[in-house]
Amino acid sequence: MSDKILLKGNEAFSEAAMRGGCRYYFGYPITPQNEIPEYMSRELPKYGGSFIQAESEICAINMAYGAAAAGGRVFITSSSPGIALMQEGLSFLASAEVPTVLLAVSRCGPGIGGIQPGQADYFQATRGGGNGDYKIPVFAPSSVQESVDLIYESMQLSDEWRNPFFIFTDGILAQMMEPVKLPEKRPDIQTKDIRKHKPWALTGYGADDSKRNTVISLRMQPDALETHVHKLFEKYAHAEKELVRVESFGLEDAQVVIVAYGIVARIAKEAIEILAEQGIKAGLIRPISLWPFPYSEFKKISNKTKVVISAELSMGQLIQDVQLGVGDRLPIRLVNRTGGMIPSSLEIAQRTKKILEEIGG
Repeated sequence: MSDKILLKGNEAFSEAAMRGGCRYYFGYPITPQNEIPEYMSRELPKYGGSFIQAESEICAINMAYGAAAAGGRVFITSSSPGIALMQEGLSFLASAEVPTVLLAVSRCGPGIGGIQPGQADYFQATRGGGNGDYKIPVFAPSSVQESVDLIYESMQLSDEWRNPFFIFTDGILAQMMEPVKLPEKRPDIQTKDIRKHKPWALTGYGADDSKRNTVISLRMQPDALETHVHKLFEKYAHAEKELVRVESFGLEDAQVVIVAYGIVARIAKEAIEILAEQGIKAGLIRPISLWPFPYSEFKKISNKTKVVISAELSMGQLIQDVQLGVGDRLPIRLVNRTGGMIPSSLEIAQRTKKILEEIGG
């Protein structure tokens, strides 16, 4: 690991992808991730990679599909409405089991919405807007450093799992500057070695090839398609055991447990300190993997807890997974802002205290 340097989030995301092995980037400008294509256009050629600005997000995801199917390590990025346009391509990638890492820098919506941060794309990221039965692992970092670490790791995980991986971040992390340690450059896969590392990849005929590969999503026979979908879901079941990431603390004696992810989790941690000064014990569950979701972590909530709070920048999307985790054990309440408004730590603390008083906690 190198020494820490100060980087804007979007620049750090780009460096993490390139150091993780990305050699192909297909992008289209949309706020608040515009510094990523700008940075990649300048820096990726220095890594021996290729940058192409696509004419639309639909073109970008399908270019990514082609390059990744040929064995290239691909990184693509966009923001809320742009990610919506990529959903069909993501379904293709998942069906064809083609590894790709997609970073979403979410903004507020619906529609064109605004360019301020938001978390109302939670369903878009975790449920998927593409057609058919498929799943994509989703990681939600809460700092620029964690973003770097997860992007770097996902470049490798995507290859290992033969699946797209989704990094769900937001406009605050993208635009803020923090000191980060950048990882060492991962060795390139040489063109002549692609078939060895990725035996499924499209490399055409070669002197040592006995057959030419195909990468397909279309299966016309229902029994063949059913078999393929069952195979995919065997992989997803394994992912639900292996890819869960979560941070939690204070659950053993908390009067209230706050559940939050991404930038809101950082604000919630400070709110928990404010509540502690007022004699209220609060714990935190921070899902890092939004899918697979860390449902088992909710079993650690003690019988001292009176209420669980879902803190989020939406009208209530994370709260549905919180409800699945908590079940009927405890009441669940929403503390939220939307439209690009960001709650302060004091606001979260005050609203949490009021909820506790209302339920007699």
